[in-house]
Amino acid sequence: MMKHINQHINHITLIAGILIGLGLMAKFMPFTGWSNGLLIAATVIAVIPIALKAWQAIKLRTFSIELLVTIAVMGALYIQEYVESSVVTFLFLFGAYLEYRTLQKTRSSLRELIDMAPQEAILLLEDGSRENISVDDVNVGDRLVVLPGGKIPVDGVVVKGQASINEAAITGESIPVNKSNDDHVFSGSLLDTGYVEIVAEKVGDDTTFAKIIELVEEAQDSKSKTERFLDRFSNYYTPAVTLLSILVYIMTRDLHLAITFLVIACPGALVIGAPVSNVAGIGNGAKNGVLIKGGEILEKFAKVDTLIFDKTGTLTKGKPEVTDFHTFGSMKSRDILGLVAKAETISEHHLGQTIVKDARNKGYDLNKYQLTASEAIKGKGITATVEGKNIVAGNRKLMDAKGIHIESNAAQYALNREMAGNTAIFLAINGKMEAIISIADQIRDDAREALADMRANGVKRIIMLTGDNRHTAESVAKQLGIDEFYAELLPNEKVDFVKKFKEEGAIVAMAGDGVNDAPAIATADIGIAMGEGGTDISMETADVVLMADKLSQYAHAYALSKKTIRNMRQNIAIALAVVAILLIGVLGGQVHLASGMFIHEGSVLVVILNAMRLIKFNTKASKKAKQAVEKVSEGFAA
Repeated sequence: MMKHINQHINHITLIAGILIGLGLMAKFMPFTGWSNGLLIAATVIAVIPIALKAWQAIKLRTFSIELLVTIAVMGALYIQEYVESSVVTFLFLFGAYLEYRTLQKTRSSLRELIDMAPQEAILLLEDGSRENISVDDVNVGDRLVVLPGGKIPVDGVVVKGQASINEAAITGESIPVNKSNDDHVFSGSLLDTGYVEIVAEKVGDDTTFAKIIELVEEAQDSKSKTERFLDRFSNYYTPAVTLLSILVYIMTRDLHLAITFLVIACPGALVIGAPVSNVAGIGNGAKNGVLIKGGEILEKFAKVDTLIFDKTGTLTKGKPEVTDFHTFGSMKSRDILGLVAKAETISEHHLGQTIVKDARNKGYDLNKYQLTASEAIKGKGITATVEGKNIVAGNRKLMDAKGIHIESNAAQYALNREMAGNTAIFLAINGKMEAIISIADQIRDDAREALADMRANGVKRIIMLTGDNRHTAESVAKQLGIDEFYAELLPNEKVDFVKKFKEEGAIVAMAGDGVNDAPAIATADIGIAMGEGGTDISMETADVVLMADKLSQYAHAYALSKKTIRNMRQNIAIALAVVAILLIGVLGGQVHLASGMFIHEGSVLVVILNAMRLIKFNTKASKKAKQAVEKVSEGFAA
């Protein structure tokens, strides 16, 4: 029965409103006898769904707002205040309707995401023909075709063609990205121009797009500490108000006043104020490529006063390039690079992959080299056996651990390169130092402004923890105005530093992009992951995921958390103030049942409208980023 009533609740509200209108008109027409009947009918029709909800709450041993309204309406009927009983029930249902519609509005970002989900895929068959199939029927390993204007149906890798792809659904960034062979593409992205064939790697609920929708749904349904407190508060508040209304009747012997007191004290705006802010804030984040995993994360994030960053891939672009290759032994640089690049194929580290990429760009066929043994040593480098030669590639710590002597001229050369902002990779073959590869990374374009924005929003301390050498770390720290930096750290040492700062009383947010950063991210009060580089791990371990790997998104997320919590507190203050003023008005005889309920529902609408301001919230950094996007788009159009 309750399910059937809920399906038609809007119709019930409409019918009640029509009956009230007819009943009020009948008072001033020859049909005055019909007036009370119409108003009573409106009351009964509207109070049924309210009373049923109250009964369900009683069965769960909770005291709901619906219970207060039901008792008040029964009292109003008893004292024959039919106008007020009908208007109160109608306004209560209409207020619930407004709440529902507004919550749906605040979830618009999620609905937009769901609407963008691809429905079909073009399967490329073995004979070269094509077949349109449902995206649910795509299997891992299938070869798919994506045409101009089409949506990428699944996560996959490009195996043929090239295209300009809009990844706004995933990253929040509108600037198209060029994709070609071996590049990864995400479900939900839109192919603007070009043509690609992809091999499906993740399908169905495993795609990045599906995980984003799932995370946002869960986050918007999760509750903050404030919301949980208000839930507990309402369980005590409702019976307390009931007892107070009884006390008012005992003291005044005025049943009308007691009933009015009962209705006006309903904490409707108080209950709706916090969750609607929470939903709107998380929805804004999703719209801007920031996944915030729930109201409690927002609340905790707003209290952060210390930011800790990894360097490579976080403060820097994570796309380093080889800037110099210097030999010190008898071997030729071409011979050394081939051996070392083959050894580095086992490494997942940015620097190792940079060496591999440089070798391939120079025409090396690494498949020709035989790799027989290998080991990646966290925070130091790698060892391997390639073509029967023992390869050691890494930092000074690794050279010392392997007993490899570094000549003074090589040490000085490495120092000079590091002071110039490069990372020096020492290369040893068969126990002898042979070369040093210099690798440099560029600071992210938006890093300076994003850090300044976060300082302006209340961050007191910015720290960098990196496994890179001290000179390179110092160069980056100076350019960005970072307060403290600690270099040449292993992953476990980063964790120790995070623990140390927390023990000092700091509320810490840790941002990183790699697997090596995962322990420190998990240890911090708030873990921030640069999502594009490691989406799966980021989504599982971090509290906040930046889908476009942009620090401007970090600044937006931090400012958004503070704005959301302020908004939530404003709503609570508005709700409490209105209830207090109305109760004083009731006891003073200035506020009556219908007018009080109208003001009460008006306060619900006010807190909803206040929360909706969060939907369009933007930081200075995000506004400038959007202006840059518009300029680029205008350039393309021209």
